[in-house]
Amino acid sequence: MAGEKVTSQDVAKLAGVSQSAVSRVFTPGASASKRTVEKVRRAAAELGYRPNVLARSLITGRSRIIGLVVAYLENQFYPEAVERLSVALQEKGYHVLVFMAAPTVGDIDGVMQEILDYQVDGIVLASVSMSSSLASQCHSFGIPVVLFNRDQDDDRLSSVTTNNFAGGRALAEHLASIGRSRIAYLAGFEEASTQRDREAGFREGLAAAGQDLFARGVGNFEHAATRDATRRMFDRAEHPDAVFACNDHMAFATMDVLRFELGLSVPGDVAVVGFDDVPLAAWPAYDLTTFRQRVNRMVAETVTTLIDRIEGGERTARRIRIDGMLVERGSTRRKTGE
Repeated sequence: MAGEKVTSQDVAKLAGVSQSAVSRVFTPGASASKRTVEKVRRAAAELGYRPNVLARSLITGRSRIIGLVVAYLENQFYPEAVERLSVALQEKGYHVLVFMAAPTVGDIDGVMQEILDYQVDGIVLASVSMSSSLASQCHSFGIPVVLFNRDQDDDRLSSVTTNNFAGGRALAEHLASIGRSRIAYLAGFEEASTQRDREAGFREGLAAAGQDLFARGVGNFEHAATRDATRRMFDRAEHPDAVFACNDHMAFATMDVLRFELGLSVPGDVAVVGFDDVPLAAWPAYDLTTFRQRVNRMVAETVTTLIDRIEGGERTARRIRIDGMLVERGSTRRKTGE
């Protein structure tokens, strides 16, 4: 059929099926038997047929695209989450389109316009800085939104998070239990709910152990900023003997400065803990004690919540908090001689 446009009718005729069967095979989320799928795809390949998915989305009013807004991928937690979200959504017949937003407050209008241009069916919002304004705008346009790994004081919006408060408290209790008494905290981006809740839990855990926070710095969830904050925090005669960095990405930066710039032993001189339990945390180079986020459960709850909004018309916002767990490794232990 060289020079002629191949149609779905041509494919149906060659495959020996109905035109509606061809349509089902090439419609994400639609059902067709394995035998039908094989016959249709074989015929399509032989004829050189390529379905116009975009045109079909105009007819159905559904793009089958989910927008995923992230701030940065340097932190290992997010590439892992993006991969698992993509796989889980593809299994539901959707595809993920990633929108990159600035790590700090950026061009919200530009990102919003992109999302609207692609007519996404829903949004998973994992950006640190843009959650508040962008989520509200998307909601006002009727686009289902789920906040991933962060929360917001807006009853209209669904969110899936770890119990960050409980995680912060567990880390404080752990550091106090191993005899650390000059315990410091390195904060993430101040406006992030993850930062706020982890610090609040950490401070409560210290208070329960009869301790106050010894020192505080701000790493802003950034590697370079955390290194600078660590240097300032330890530029004193009596320095901390333990540090909780608000996520693993920051904890790695802190450990590098302590060991390779300041000549301090981890955990001999300083115990270090993080939050997330990204793959690198288990590597011997860091062997980081951290609070594990259960990424598989977070992804499953996020996908279920979003699909229920898109396909089931669910309107009640869900606030889902998933329990994590403390993972003890070699970056913490009782101080020598105690």
